[in-house]
Amino acid sequence: MRTLLNLIWLVLCGVWMALGYLVAGVICCILIITIPFGLASFRIAAYALWPFGRTVVDRRDAGAASCLGNVIWFVFAGLWLAIGHVLTGVALCITIIGIPLGIANFKMIPVSLMPLGKEIVEIG
Repeated sequence: MRTLLNLIWLVLCGVWMALGYLVAGVICCILIITIPFGLASFRIAAYALWPFGRTVVDRRDAGAASCLGNVIWFVFAGLWLAIGHVLTGVALCITIIGIPLGIANFKMIPVSLMPLGKEIVEIG
C-alpha cells in the first residue's frame, strides 16, 4: 500500500514539492553561511518525494543553534514552503482518492517550518 500511495503522491504533488525544497536548498548552498539550511532542505526534498513509510523525529543532540536556525529558516523559506503544503493539501482533499495525500501534505508542514533538529527515519 505504501508503494501505491508513494507512486500516486509522486505524480500528483511529490515532484513539485521536492523541486521547491531543492530550489530552497540550492539558494541556501550558494551562500556559505546557510549551507546547513541547504542540507536540511535536501533531506526534506527526499522525504517530500517519497513520504509514505517514513516519519520525522526530533534529534536528541540538537541544541540552541538548531532553534536559532529554525527561526531564520522560518522567515526566509519555511513559511513559503508551508504555504505550498497547505495549498497542495487542500487541493488534494477535494477528491476522495486525494484525502490521504492531503493529510500527508499537512503532516509535512511542521518539518517544513522547522527542519533543523529533525531526522527522517524509516517506519518499521
